[in-house]
Amino acid sequence: MKSSSGRFRAASCLFLVLLIAATGFGLLSFMTSPASAAIFSSPTPTQENLWAYVDLPKPTYTATPLPPPTDIPTLTPVPTETPAQLVMELVDNTPVPTYSPEQAPSYGGSKYILVDISEQHMYVYEGDALIYSWVASTGMNNATRVGTFAVQSKIPNAWGSTWSIWMPNWLGIYWAGGLENGIHALPILPNGATLWAGLLGRPISYGCVVLGTYESQLLYDWAEIGTPVEIQW
Repeated sequence: MKSSSGRFRAASCLFLVLLIAATGFGLLSFMTSPASAAIFSSPTPTQENLWAYVDLPKPTYTATPLPPPTDIPTLTPVPTETPAQLVMELVDNTPVPTYSPEQAPSYGGSKYILVDISEQHMYVYEGDALIYSWVASTGMNNATRVGTFAVQSKIPNAWGSTWSIWMPNWLGIYWAGGLENGIHALPILPNGATLWAGLLGRPISYGCVVLGTYESQLLYDWAEIGTPVEIQW
């Protein structure tokens, strides 16, 4: 009987040890499982979004004014009492006829050019028909002579050595000492700038009658040696 009782107690102790071991292993497995983490972990605090409307005034800007554009300086020489020597040169070396009033051939055509100083205007006629009417400029300080003249020279591009200017579409009409006055386009300076641009319609020249570049080309192609030119007030 004593031996049987001892074996029973030994079996009971072994069962209790196994039970405790199984319970501990199950508890350890549960504690390390995702389910226990979801149950026992503390929720991660989230930051509260705090906001409000703010009324900011629209910024204002003060624009700094730009400096005015600088134009190419306009050469406006004052004519002297004694006319300067004006030298004409051809740019293409093509001979063109040049006549003095005594040598000019008689003209039997119907072309006629009228320049009105008071109006600063040119009227071009063929027969009784007015074919061109253009704004023009004459000489400063009444430097353009009044009278009836004729086209006595045609030069595609005349060079004025006194002022170092090119005078396209030159039509010479009379001599004043060593200076031949004529009709030509707005002069071109050596740097390529156009002299007196935007000033047509007022006396600006040294004595010549000045036209716009396009108008002077039309007149140059149309005019003939001997074409009458009348200049009046």
